[in-house]
Amino acid sequence: MSMSDPIADMLTRIRNANTAKHDSVLIPASKMKKAIAEILLKEGYIASCEIVENGKFQDIKIGLKYGATKNDKIISGIRKISKPGLRVYAGKENMPRVLGGLGTAIISTNQGVITDKEARQKGVGGEVLAFVW
Repeated sequence: MSMSDPIADMLTRIRNANTAKHDSVLIPASKMKKAIAEILLKEGYIASCEIVENGKFQDIKIGLKYGATKNDKIISGIRKISKPGLRVYAGKENMPRVLGGLGTAIISTNQGVITDKEARQKGVGGEVLAFVW
């Protein structure tokens, strides 16, 4: 897999680990990925995220979260929206809603990486990175 889209790679790793019912997943760290992991944590989609040293590099260790059993997935879907070949931007007037507001859109704005709800409150637009539901 080419690393031309590290965010898509991150989401795929989370999706695969979630499907395989793993407890945690390691993802090569970057500022953007840390910001996304923090949103997933704050919005209750994952159990934990911590930075772990991996030689010269850092990984983000994401603790996955399930319901009463591991068959109850907390993340039922996670999808990259903006892609390297096709960037998707949303103005403050047309922030996307995921599942009528039940899901979360992750937006990269000039005020950092925030949720669609925060973007609406702050009145900012940006690049639509991903949907989680």
